[in-house]
Amino acid sequence: MNGCSAGAGDRGAVCVRESRALPAASAPWDAVGQLRAAVDALGAGAPPDAPSGIIRIEVPIRQRVDAIEWLHAQSALPRCFFSARAPLPESPALNVGSGNGNGVADDYYQQPVSVAGVGSAVFFRGTEPFSLTDWRAIKRFLPRDCPLIRAYGAIRFDATSDASVEWEDYGSFYFIVPQVEFNEFEETSVLATTIAWDDSLSWTWQNAMNEISPSSVKVNKSSLETTIVNLNHVPTKASWDFAVTKALQMIKGRNSELVKVVLARCSRYITDTCIDPVELLASLKVEGQNAYQFCIQPPDAPAFVGNSPEQLFHRKYLNISSEALAGTRARGKTRADDFQIGQDLLLRNSLMICDEVVVHPSKALRKLPRVQHLSAQLAARIRNEDVEFEILNTLHPSPAVCGLPTEDARQFIREYEIFDRGMYAGPVGWFGGAESEFAVGIRSALLGKGHSTLVYAGAGIVEGTHPSFEWEELDLKASQFEKLLRYQEQHICFQEAENMGTVI
Repeated sequence: MNGCSAGAGDRGAVCVRESRALPAASAPWDAVGQLRAAVDALGAGAPPDAPSGIIRIEVPIRQRVDAIEWLHAQSALPRCFFSARAPLPESPALNVGSGNGNGVADDYYQQPVSVAGVGSAVFFRGTEPFSLTDWRAIKRFLPRDCPLIRAYGAIRFDATSDASVEWEDYGSFYFIVPQVEFNEFEETSVLATTIAWDDSLSWTWQNAMNEISPSSVKVNKSSLETTIVNLNHVPTKASWDFAVTKALQMIKGRNSELVKVVLARCSRYITDTCIDPVELLASLKVEGQNAYQFCIQPPDAPAFVGNSPEQLFHRKYLNISSEALAGTRARGKTRADDFQIGQDLLLRNSLMICDEVVVHPSKALRKLPRVQHLSAQLAARIRNEDVEFEILNTLHPSPAVCGLPTEDARQFIREYEIFDRGMYAGPVGWFGGAESEFAVGIRSALLGKGHSTLVYAGAGIVEGTHPSFEWEELDLKASQFEKLLRYQEQHICFQEAENMGTVI
């Protein structure tokens, strides 16, 4: 069921919105049995009188089980995965008020470490740019008092541009409320099934658990046991130099307000074996303790997998936080880079729809395995939760993935970038009733069914930029994927391509 059907955003909340907890199980296979019995019991009864609703049935598990290993055992599509990054000890917490605006404490429920899901109780997909109506269509299924009913997905970087073949199944946005979901907590786990219905949806409760494996499968997290046999870049080095030179001319020009533009590269790796997206995800999770790991895969589509260091925003009740990243450099080098003051200013202006905005005065150094960034933390308190869409719409695209001023940079990208970014550099994360969190979809790749993997990377062009230095930065950002693909230069046949419009 596509929850973004015509008029859905104007119907208000679905009639039935609830979460039911069954007795705790000792292991995942016991939880599967309990859920199957509960679903069978529901299916044997009459459909509810209410014309619409969403119900989550969950079984706590008295042990912590790896959500990625659970996902690796499943074959059903669509699927999703989201793991929030570890807390940042170098960035002090910013306090801009507490509570949810109704006198209720912010921490009354426990946050999952990782969430994996398969199937869709309801999905949300559109071909037009993500709108307030679409946001309302999603939120009507997300109860404020059932915080683990969430819609996971991603939004295109630029929904006004044409989608290439490899991104067609995603539309301009794609979100799912998983039909079966595994929540990994610090000491325990939860297996849950969610059933949703609307006016035109048939009674399909009994199908929820049919394809679910009761076991988990260990994942090799150190290597994908594959070798790169072919590599090509879009743009080529020559085309990259041309685009960067053109950007610098505009930045220096008297008649242009362009200060910064972020240009990107898409690299196609052909490997000698097919890469399992879940195995790549597991390897990235080992790589990135200070990053978000995510995987989104619609039915019969490539999988969008990533390891992003950048938060777009996090909302919990009326409190919201965001950040700005800049100055990518290799680890271990001493060369410094001035932080883009414009990022602070833009984010301050973006959050002017809030009652209070705080920007932490110091810049923290975010260290990742191969690169490091300068970052600034921001926090605010919004007037009401309906402002969430405005926050998302204003913060994306951030200067770190687009440039400054935003519209000038976006127009330059449309004219001079010769591949489709798709969901790369777009918002990726989840909406909930009480809380939402989105990362910026960078450090990401698109994995097809064959031996082809598309890896995306971008670099900011400002006055003084040298095209070759930024090309090397693209190599640096893509290096985490090359390492996992067991990069061996002697086996690579380098090719240069001007277009990449083929199915992967």
